[in-house]
Amino acid sequence: MRQILAGVLILHLIILILLLVSTAVNAWTVGANSTDLWYACRTNNGGYHCMPTSSEDWIQAVQALMILSVLFCFFSLVAFIYQLFNLVKDGRFFFTAIFQILASLFVMCGAIIYTVMSPQPDPGTTFGYAYVLAWVSFPLCLISGLIYIILRKRE
Repeated sequence: MRQILAGVLILHLIILILLLVSTAVNAWTVGANSTDLWYACRTNNGGYHCMPTSSEDWIQAVQALMILSVLFCFFSLVAFIYQLFNLVKDGRFFFTAIFQILASLFVMCGAIIYTVMSPQPDPGTTFGYAYVLAWVSFPLCLISGLIYIILRKRE
């Protein structure tokens, strides 16, 4: 049982790191002209110039959803550790599971909005690794939430 709990805890920490990296790093699109969550960077005359992103509603929604996904994943980790020590025998980690599933829904919504609303990329511009990490963290977060629903605490 301890190996299962350790495995779930390690999976949760990996998901939290993936969400933190995908939210903080400016690599949602890469190329000469890139638009990311926090900065829009351009290459002009051999120089690299970054400015804050536009104040459009869709980018602010993506920013908010990604921050909410990180917060809910962190709160889920705190709830898991709390429930690990205070949950009764054969109790389920429902509170942890709810927070983790909400985190997965937030990251999914944020990535979908970014995919649909991001401007048409210039030639040579592609989605970057932070965007891919956001999509990878979505199913992992959802699977982790489902594991928490199934998991029972044993003595």
